[in-house]
Amino acid sequence: MFRENKLYIYCDGSCLSSPRRGGVGVRYIQVDREGIEHRYDHQDFGYKGCTNQEMELHACIEGLRHSQKYKFDVEYDSIEIRTDSRYVVEFKNHAIFKWPKQGWLNKDRRPIENVQQWKDLVRWIKKIKLKVDIEWVQGHSTDMDNRAVDRMAKEAAQYAFNPPLKISTPRRKLTNESVQIGSIKNVGQRISIKIITSYPLNEQKLAKYRCEVISKRSKYYGNVDFIYADETIDIRAYHSYVVTLNKEVGNPRIVRVIKEIEKNK
Repeated sequence: MFRENKLYIYCDGSCLSSPRRGGVGVRYIQVDREGIEHRYDHQDFGYKGCTNQEMELHACIEGLRHSQKYKFDVEYDSIEIRTDSRYVVEFKNHAIFKWPKQGWLNKDRRPIENVQQWKDLVRWIKKIKLKVDIEWVQGHSTDMDNRAVDRMAKEAAQYAFNPPLKISTPRRKLTNESVQIGSIKNVGQRISIKIITSYPLNEQKLAKYRCEVISKRSKYYGNVDFIYADETIDIRAYHSYVVTLNKEVGNPRIVRVIKEIEKNK
C-alpha cells in the first residue's frame, strides 16, 4: 500500500451547518527501510463560514504547506496526496493548464469558484519541486487513514476560531428556500429579484449573488439560485431590484438593473 521514499498525505475537509463552519485534517505517512510505517497528524482550528469544496481544497493546501515545516524521519523524492474529494481530483489539471488561459471561466463562461485556493494549490505543487500526485480514495471506507483525517476535520470544525477563507456579505435569513442551481432560467427576461448574499469574484471582475425571484407572475417565483454580474453593476445584498438577465445557458448574468424596488430591513 505504501512504499519507501514517498510521502503520503491524507487530506480531508469538513463543513458543518448552523452555524456554517469547517475544518481540515491532515495525516502524513512514510515507510522506512525496515518497512515500518510512520504517521504524523496535523490539525488546526477550524474556519467560520465555509463550503465543503473550500475545506477539501484547503486541506490539500495545508497538507503541502506544512509538509515543508516537518522534520520527517525518512527522506522522500515524491508526494502522493490522497483525498476523498472528486472535486479536487477531477479539476486539478484544469486549474494548472486550462482555467488560467480561460480567465478562470468554464466553457460556458461561468466563473470558476474558489479561484484563490486553486491558485494556492497549484503554487504549492510547483513550489515543492517534486512530483506531486493527487489520488482519490473512497470516503468513509475501510481505509483507517481516511477515517482518521475525516474525524480530525470534523473535530477542527467544532473550534472555528479562524476567519472565513473568502469575504462575503454576512448571512441573513431572508428566505426559507434553499439554493437550487439552475432553478432560475435566464432567457433574456425582465425579472424582480431579492439579493440574499453577495460574494466578490475579483479574479473575474464579477460578483456572485444568491437571489430569490419575487416576481409573482414569474414561473420561477420563490426560486433561489446563484447569478452573476459585472463588478461595475451597483447591486447590494438585502436589496431588491428589477433586472434584465442574459440568454447564455449555464452562465446566468444580470446585464442591466432597471430599478431598485425597496430596501429590505
